[in-house]
Amino acid sequence: PKQVLQREFQFVVCWCMVVCWSRWQEIGLDVAIMSTLKEVCAGLPVDPLPEQRTRDPTVPHAPVRRPDLCPREQRLALRNALRYFPPASHAVLAPEFANELKEFGHIYMYRFRPSVPMKAYPINEYPCQCKQAAAIMHMIMNNLDPAVAQFPHELVTYGGNGQVLSNWAQFWLVMNYLSEMSDDQTLVMYSGHPMGLYPSSRQSPRLVITNGMMVPNYSSREEYEKFFAMGVTMYGQMTAGSYCYIGPQGIVHGTTLTVLNAARRYLKTNSLSGKVYVTSGLGGMSGAQAKAATICGCIGVIAESRKDALLKRYKQGWLLEMTDNLDHCVDRIRSARDANETLSLGYHGNVVDLWEKLAMVYERTGECLVHLASDQTSCHNPYGGGYYPVQVPVEEAERLIKDDPTRFRELVQESLRRQVAAINTLAGAGMKFWDYGNAFLLEASRAGADVCAADAPPGQFRYPSYVQDIMGEIFSMGFGPFRWVCSSGLPEDLATTDRLATEVLNSIVASGVPDYVSQQYSDNILWIKEAGKHEMVVGSQARILYSDRQGRIALALAFNRAVASGQLKGPVILSRDHHDVSGTDSPFRETSNITDGSMFCADMAVQNVIGDAFRGATWVAVHNGGGVGWGEVVNGGFGLVLDGTEEAAGKASTMLEWDVCNGISRRSWSGNGTAEQTLRRAMDANAKLKVTLPHQVADDALLDCAVHQSDMVIQ
Repeated sequence: PKQVLQREFQFVVCWCMVVCWSRWQEIGLDVAIMSTLKEVCAGLPVDPLPEQRTRDPTVPHAPVRRPDLCPREQRLALRNALRYFPPASHAVLAPEFANELKEFGHIYMYRFRPSVPMKAYPINEYPCQCKQAAAIMHMIMNNLDPAVAQFPHELVTYGGNGQVLSNWAQFWLVMNYLSEMSDDQTLVMYSGHPMGLYPSSRQSPRLVITNGMMVPNYSSREEYEKFFAMGVTMYGQMTAGSYCYIGPQGIVHGTTLTVLNAARRYLKTNSLSGKVYVTSGLGGMSGAQAKAATICGCIGVIAESRKDALLKRYKQGWLLEMTDNLDHCVDRIRSARDANETLSLGYHGNVVDLWEKLAMVYERTGECLVHLASDQTSCHNPYGGGYYPVQVPVEEAERLIKDDPTRFRELVQESLRRQVAAINTLAGAGMKFWDYGNAFLLEASRAGADVCAADAPPGQFRYPSYVQDIMGEIFSMGFGPFRWVCSSGLPEDLATTDRLATEVLNSIVASGVPDYVSQQYSDNILWIKEAGKHEMVVGSQARILYSDRQGRIALALAFNRAVASGQLKGPVILSRDHHDVSGTDSPFRETSNITDGSMFCADMAVQNVIGDAFRGATWVAVHNGGGVGWGEVVNGGFGLVLDGTEEAAGKASTMLEWDVCNGISRRSWSGNGTAEQTLRRAMDANAKLKVTLPHQVADDALLDCAVHQSDMVIQ
């Protein structure tokens, strides 16, 4: 009938108008974003200067630093900051920067904090001359996303002081350089400072980063505070300063594997139902502990002094319950344990109070409520806000950091001694405690706490490092935290890579691998299958799993083919944690199980970055400090853009082979039998790989005899 046709025609017209209007809005939004990103990439705004800004009280901020600069050093810090700006602006900026230095201990240049929302925009929205540069911009802005970064306005991604850059002027310059970069230029970064674009080649890295590289005798914590305040060096942690952080997902996976393997090793069980895991820290990376507890199916109790960090994880859904009452903590532990309930409980308060309460319960009742325990405070920076002492509230602690650092140091050391005393009490009752690589045991020993093993040399503690005792053999097998980012920003692209990863890993297992390798693949296949439902993504569309040389290469090639075929709507960015098979030399963490005396040597990490650079990495970074602290570790990482080309496939195959085999070779040479087996398998797979293998001494008595004979000759 005519009326029906008219109504249908009107409906179609209206529907078309709605669709067109929606698309016009999308186009308008895209144009607005492009316009905003173009402004960000246009260079440092100096004419006119942006409006003056100071700290925004609505967001969390980095603790005030106390560099204790003399007047000459203060003038030098100002001179160094002002050199980013033309002289006409110096009269306005000099007093402003001087106030920042005095009030906060560093010149962050808050006036120049961009108004554009910080997040990882789809790669096609960045103004650029080459896609590799746009990929780097995507990663930088993800590291500064308030949903990802711990203290975004101070350019701190995680760990309390893990800087992306040193100040906001550097951000503008970096984005401008990247937007102008061609395929035959390389941007060079000196500890946050963009030194400039230099001619190179298509095969060269587009970006080379060094953070905190010091002449060794000047790599002390005290010297660092001065050098950072003067704007000449920077603590990049690990993936903060290399722009490869993907939010707490990475440490969720690592913590999940650690707790599961700890249960297998210490409790002789594959089930954590009814088991209690106590730890601390919900800020940056440590915020992952709550989610890991629920994935493992245990009862996780996590103490956190800062309420903003606690609320962030609660609103995120990773923390199921919160309380500030210690009696309630004890009651919930008992009720959840008795019901085999999965729980992540955040205690708003100091972890020392929690430990002392649990120790008191044991001493009064004989009931040890804890099975597994660790600590994830930022103990690599205990006197700069990484560890809050139990004796004073957070606000008073932050005042003492600024006004009375000597008193603050005394309180921290006393607090560490009290914490260790309570842990020792519960460990004596059967609880298993490990150091999570945050320098907790190291700093506790320096504070005089009872953590050293009896009749052992310095650095040998009564509690193991999680690398040494729980995860160490994983590195020797060549497995470590491998990650990728879908630069399109599309969740469906991430889902496609999850599917491809599952297919690739299943195919490797089906092709035949040793049982101990198959177990690692099985754990990670399960992780990938479960990752989507656990809502792991915070910030960029990223995923992590633990994989070895064979798996990493196969995954990279599968992703590259998917980009080429159009299955994926944008390039995939590969990277890894610096905390990996080859990435880090750290005697109290990654290389704590190196037994040939080379645990304090850093050749592996430096060689790794050099090797990645000329084998095809899009960017490389090498850092002093990370995880366990400034001067305690050298580490490095890479980024590699898979754009669907044969060139990208060749780079991935060559670079990823080296990136894993380097560390296995070092571990094999130190005498690790698992690493030697892994290396032999790699050499069987690649005829061009030829590595020096050790000849082991069969009888230690031979050594004793030789030493004794030499002593006799000398006498």
